[in-house]
Amino acid sequence: MNTIRSLKIEHVKFLLALSRTPHGLLDMATPAFGALIYLGTFPPARIIWIGLLTAFAGYTAVYAANDIIDYRSDRKRLTHQDPKAAGYIDSIMVSHPMAQGLLTLKAGIVWALGWSVVAIIGAWLLNPVCALIFLAGAALETIYCLLWRVSPLRAVVSGFVKNMGAIAALFAVDPHPAPGFMLILFLSLFFWEIGGQNIPHDWSDIEEDRRFQARTIPVRLGEEKSAVLAFACTLAASALCFSLFLIRFPAGLWPAPLAAIVLCSVLLLIPGFRLFQTKQRDAAMALFNRASYFPAAMLAVVLCFIL
Repeated sequence: MNTIRSLKIEHVKFLLALSRTPHGLLDMATPAFGALIYLGTFPPARIIWIGLLTAFAGYTAVYAANDIIDYRSDRKRLTHQDPKAAGYIDSIMVSHPMAQGLLTLKAGIVWALGWSVVAIIGAWLLNPVCALIFLAGAALETIYCLLWRVSPLRAVVSGFVKNMGAIAALFAVDPHPAPGFMLILFLSLFFWEIGGQNIPHDWSDIEEDRRFQARTIPVRLGEEKSAVLAFACTLAASALCFSLFLIRFPAGLWPAPLAAIVLCSVLLLIPGFRLFQTKQRDAAMALFNRASYFPAAMLAVVLCFIL
C-alpha cells in the first residue's frame, strides 16, 4: 500500500514538474497584480476565488503544453544532464519529465487538456472575453514552440503569451478596461518577459541551440547585442512599471512608486546591467532568476498599499 501511495505521489510530482509549477505559481502573481493595481482595491470574493483557480489552471495547462509540443525536440536534445536545469529556478523540480521517460506523453496530454477545460470554464464565468484570451494564448504558445528553429521573433510571441493572464484579469474586473492603462501594463510585462526571461533563459542553451540551428535571440544576435537588448528591455519594463504606480497611486502615496522602482532595480536593472557588463552565463541565470520574482514583488507592493 505504501509503495502504491509513493508511486502516486511521485507521479503527481512529475506532472507538476511538467507544468513547472514553482515558476507557474510565481507567474500567477501577474494577473493578480494587473487586477489589483487597476482597481486599487479587491474585487468581489467570487472573482477572487474563480480567478485564482482559473489562473492556476491556465498556467498549468500552458506550461505543460510547451513540453508536449517540444517533446520530440527535447528528446533529441536531452543528454545525461539537462543544461536548462542547472542554476535556474525551473530546476527546483525535474526538468522535461516526459523527455526523460519519467512521464508518458499520454499522461502529459491528459493533464494539459484537463486543466485547459478548467481554465476555459473559469475564464468564461469571469468574462467570455477571458476565455477567448486563454485560447489565443494557447495558440500563441504553440506558435512560439514551433518557431524555435525558424525565427528569433518567437521572443515577441512569448511576450504576448506572458501578457495574457494580466490582460484577461483586467477584463475579469472591468468589462471595458481603460485602453491606456492596459497598454502600459502590457508593454511593461512584454519588455520584462523578453529582457528578464526569454533572452537570459535562452542564453544558457546558446551552444546547444547553435548545434541544432535554433533561431533564438542569443544565437542570431550574439552575446554582445543580446546583452544590450536584454538591459534595454529591463530598463523599459522598469520605467513603464513605475508609470503604472504613478498613475494608480495619488501624490500622498508616493512610497508606492518608490518601492516599485527600488524592487525593479534589484530584480531587473542591476542584474540586467551586470549581464550587459560581463556577458556571462552566470549573469544571465541571475537575471532570469531574479526577474522571475518581478510580478510577485509588484503584487506585494500593491497589497501593502491597499490593505
